[in-house]
Amino acid sequence: MPSNYRNFRHSVPWLILFLEAVFIVLFYFFPGDGSSRSHISYPAFQDVNHMVIFGFGFFLMFLKRYGFSSTGFNLLVIVLGVQCSMVIEGLLVFLLKMANEDRLKRITKATVSMSAVVISTGAVLGKINPVQLILMTVVEIIVFHVSRWINNTFLQVPDNIGMMHVHLFGAYFGLAVSSCFSEPSPKSEKNASTPKSDLFSMLGTLFLWVFWPSFNSVLAVNKSKAIYNTYFALAVSAVTAFVLSVLTTKDGKFSMTHIHSAVLAGGVAVGYAAHSIEYPWIAMILGLLASVIAVLGSYCLQRCLNPPLKIHDASGVHFTFGLPGVLGALAQVVLLVIKNWTNLPSLGYLVMINIGAFCVTISVALITGFITG
Repeated sequence: MPSNYRNFRHSVPWLILFLEAVFIVLFYFFPGDGSSRSHISYPAFQDVNHMVIFGFGFFLMFLKRYGFSSTGFNLLVIVLGVQCSMVIEGLLVFLLKMANEDRLKRITKATVSMSAVVISTGAVLGKINPVQLILMTVVEIIVFHVSRWINNTFLQVPDNIGMMHVHLFGAYFGLAVSSCFSEPSPKSEKNASTPKSDLFSMLGTLFLWVFWPSFNSVLAVNKSKAIYNTYFALAVSAVTAFVLSVLTTKDGKFSMTHIHSAVLAGGVAVGYAAHSIEYPWIAMILGLLASVIAVLGSYCLQRCLNPPLKIHDASGVHFTFGLPGVLGALAQVVLLVIKNWTNLPSLGYLVMINIGAFCVTISVALITGFITG
């Protein structure tokens, strides 16, 4: 957290205790299970939980001054955010008379939703204090649920696809919040890393890579197809990352900065359509394009786009999660057009609905991110 933060004891414990008391009271009024049997297995939930806690926790350890902050605050934010997400889901069920789901599915969706907050944390790491981070978590998880409810209710977006908007929402919400803070100087220790911090960060990338098929398939209707397509997208993304890293570095060697971001881009891009892609070569092309966008984004955006827009994106959430998420959303529309091109009367409606959901997610993330910042 920022070095000038001194009011830790007088604010953080009381804020956490207040939120926990509110959650306990609201959990008392929760309805029971919607069904006695869950369609989600505990190992699948465990994979997503490992990914969010271990994967993202270590993924954000690249700054030497914020290693403990990235792992410790990541755990704090997740355990508070999952409870908050469960409360919001319960309130929506109660107020809107929605169908109640089993507990395992609800907590799995809450954990997946927390990915948006963790991604946003990467954009503001080292800029905000714990109180601000906790408040950002509560605000973001509430707004993400509202955005998902708009997509589900008014645009009829299936829930498993609506949940995949976490990458877009988290990236652009975090960038909007980050733009409201001053950028540390390039020579500042806040921007520096060490071989040990880079190693731990790469370990987080490996955790995320291994568990990403579970993340994309846990809520999918056709789980085996989602796992199959996600793995091949990730594999091609990793291979492309190594190739482009050699081609874009001055000394012609592997740059772990490029690989750190680009190997995950394929999993982000294929998430929207992983359950419906019929042929693995389509997923492989998506993985290749996503990796190209991630590597070129890290090479160009940091120099061309970020300075005029006053964006400080230390962990590269824009080109790791944001731009591949945009690619995945557009690819889903293209695949939808190819699949339904014979049914022209309804094709335009389907395309506009999917583009509308994509635009709603980014717009809500940017507007509320600026307000929160």
